[in-house]
Amino acid sequence: MQRSNDERKGNQMGVAVRIKKKLGDFCLDVEFQSESSRIGILGASGCGKSMTLKSIAGIETPDQGEITVNGHTFYHSDEKINVKPQKRKVGYLFQNYALFPTMTVAKNIEAGLKGSKQEKKKRVDEMIRTFQLEGLKDRLPGELSGGQQQRAALARIMAYEPDVILLDEPFSAMDMFLKDRLQQELIEMLSDYRGIVILVSHNRDEIYRFSEELIIMDRGAVVTSGKTKEIFANPGKREAARLTGCKNISRIQRLDAHRMKALDWGAKLTLQREIPEGTAYVGFRAHEFIPVWGERRENCIRVRLAGQAELPFEKNFYLFPETGQTDPCGEEGDGEERQDMQNLCWFLQKDKWRMLEDKGMPDYLQFREEQLLLLS
Repeated sequence: MQRSNDERKGNQMGVAVRIKKKLGDFCLDVEFQSESSRIGILGASGCGKSMTLKSIAGIETPDQGEITVNGHTFYHSDEKINVKPQKRKVGYLFQNYALFPTMTVAKNIEAGLKGSKQEKKKRVDEMIRTFQLEGLKDRLPGELSGGQQQRAALARIMAYEPDVILLDEPFSAMDMFLKDRLQQELIEMLSDYRGIVILVSHNRDEIYRFSEELIIMDRGAVVTSGKTKEIFANPGKREAARLTGCKNISRIQRLDAHRMKALDWGAKLTLQREIPEGTAYVGFRAHEFIPVWGERRENCIRVRLAGQAELPFEKNFYLFPETGQTDPCGEEGDGEERQDMQNLCWFLQKDKWRMLEDKGMPDYLQFREEQLLLLS
């Protein structure tokens, strides 16, 4: 006998998604579970982030799988459950906010509300006050600033008290200054909201600032998931490292439990910790190098500039890998191997520029062991 949706309610809070959907050559095959109230989904454009969000909202229907939010089953292909979008109590904030252009702010907020005229007016007035839209309720969306449009769209969502809010790249079309300000405003506006919020973005800073738990997607699948800060500190997977901003990633040859050769950097690295046998790549963030003047130390590369760029608050140096007549492992390096090697990035923030003015460019850069990312 099939169970009703009410009978499925349990004590477990959070989101559980296990879905598959094929669109042309693209296949979405996503599975994740989180009990956090602030979830981020990070991935490049076209990886399936928005399709996942729309499947949770009911805008898209998967080919198979299951979606459960706070003990309510929204979708279950085997048991023929597919709750209508308007009954899922999900608020969806689109990239362009999707306000009705010919309706005032007040009418936009009222849209979709149920109850008497007096009850709806009371709720609209409450949202106007909560989201600081006093004096704007009779204006059309086109007469509002970006921040005012965001507040109006969020007020419309919150008016009917959703259990979950889905944010689909809400800052993608904004300039840096406006984006930063509205991100902070959104965090503050949602601070008292006790439901689940899922933010989809390709911007790692946005995700890091907002989310407690992180899901990283690539090509329609989940690469890794877990606590946001833990994943940034130790991504575990090559694609996760790249998407969290790691500029230097190399294939490795594991020499033994504590030594490896970084093939794309031409460098040999010796670690105190053990290198797991499944390690295929090593990563190192561009800000973490230790400059060395004088004699070479362990786990260093020579500084040979391939190029540089000076930004307002950072200098970016691009370095040739360790190549030459012999590589650091004492073996002849052939031309094909050297051709495959990659330049390394060293980013130096403005407060450290004086160091270079006083000492000149370092002779070597040292990899700090605790910052080396061992990746599969």
